[in-house]
Amino acid sequence: MPPNRTINLAQVKARHIADNQSLLFSISHESLRLVIAVLLLSISCKPVTLVLADIGTATSYDPPYAPTKCNGNRADQFPPGNLFVQVSEVLWDNGAACGRRYRLRCLSGGNKPCKGGTVDVRVVDFCSRRPCPSTIVMSNDAFDAVSRYSDAKINIEFIQI
Repeated sequence: MPPNRTINLAQVKARHIADNQSLLFSISHESLRLVIAVLLLSISCKPVTLVLADIGTATSYDPPYAPTKCNGNRADQFPPGNLFVQVSEVLWDNGAACGRRYRLRCLSGGNKPCKGGTVDVRVVDFCSRRPCPSTIVMSNDAFDAVSRYSDAKINIEFIQI
């Protein structure tokens, strides 16, 4: 015959509560680990864009576009879609700017000229006017890609690409 044990109801309830609290703590702890893991994974999967762009101004200019200071009368210097620019002294760098590519975005200007989006352009010339009217002088096609008005002076953000 098994030994006689006295079962105290209070002890059973206390043990049951302790077991459940322990279970809840372990579930909460594991859930927290899972949430942290998911957050870290989602952060690492999103592309992070930290761009250090320059700020300047842009205007447009009309043809004829050649000859240029970079490549004279060569027709192959102009990229497809006529997306090219002249640059002012600030960017010219004694001609080292020739062929550089920039991504430009209109920020603001009079009468809300910005279309939104960006345009990629190539440097083909040194600004032909003195003083240069803007940091970058864009071909009509390049300017039309970012501005609603061809005669506007716009504030731009640009980065070499």
